[in-house]
Amino acid sequence: MWQWKQAGPLPCTGNPPAGKAGAYVRAAVLNGCRSVLRDRSRAMKLLVPRDPPVWSAEAATIAGEDRREALEAVASLPRRAREVLVLRYYLGLADHEIAAALGVSRGTVSSTASRALAALARQLQEQR
Repeated sequence: MWQWKQAGPLPCTGNPPAGKAGAYVRAAVLNGCRSVLRDRSRAMKLLVPRDPPVWSAEAATIAGEDRREALEAVASLPRRAREVLVLRYYLGLADHEIAAALGVSRGTVSSTASRALAALARQLQEQR
């Protein structure tokens, strides 16, 4: 703290402090801000999406059963329908990207996805 006293009071006029002390303070603040932003960036990259907390063993069993039923329903779809749904919802591709990857038109991708989702809804409703 004695260094601040040696540098003297900083002007409150909104002008940056002059001299070596001012340059030091500006550099220290700038480096501190960069360090904080860098740490935040690293922390965001390390975050792993987690499943929501399960409040009971029964809830965990029901969630696992629902997941199993959904996977079975997806597995029963035709190959192209599975491919479209995986590319759209798992990889997050747009319809035109899916069309390019599969070598079909964008309309084919849209209609295939629509039919696949309708089939999944029917199958999952029948199972309940």
